[in-house]
Amino acid sequence: MSIYGKTKGTELEKQIAQLATGEAVGGAMYYALAKIAKEKFGLDDVAKEFIELGNQETNHGAFYAMLNGRYPYGEKEFWQLVRGLSKAEYKGEGNINQLADKLAKLGLDEEVVAQVKEFALQEKHHGEVTKSIIDKYAPKENEDNTNKPVYECSVCGFECTGDLENESDDYKCPICGCAKGVFKLK
Repeated sequence: MSIYGKTKGTELEKQIAQLATGEAVGGAMYYALAKIAKEKFGLDDVAKEFIELGNQETNHGAFYAMLNGRYPYGEKEFWQLVRGLSKAEYKGEGNINQLADKLAKLGLDEEVVAQVKEFALQEKHHGEVTKSIIDKYAPKENEDNTNKPVYECSVCGFECTGDLENESDDYKCPICGCAKGVFKLK
């Protein structure tokens, strides 16, 4: 039995959404603690433990997101999200490289800038992997989207095809979670 959407529309939905966000933030926190433990104190074993805790927190966040049906479950909507995610990952490479350049101008250490540039390459890799998954498994798009408007999230680059005005006021970017108002018509 699937847990997908079991708490959506219930009195638990808000609490579950808060837990999903808290767990995702907790995952990032544990990863940051791992970096501090290793960098500041030389505690490699502690860093590994924190990374494992971060992985668990991220898994918890995914579980809660599934309970609330946060991501699409239908085949068409699922692949639309994956296609949009793939495009956003490719765009992320350029955005992160721009960030690296700005950090360099601030005078941050070359190693920090190099790490951020590595993140940019990883974003490109994420785009390549998701594109490969799409090419191998996704059904071909047969819907003509040429006359449909395309909205782009100004934060992460996710593209939404169709009339965003038809979405509810509480619509959020499925990737970064920003409100509908950050989308711009392309």
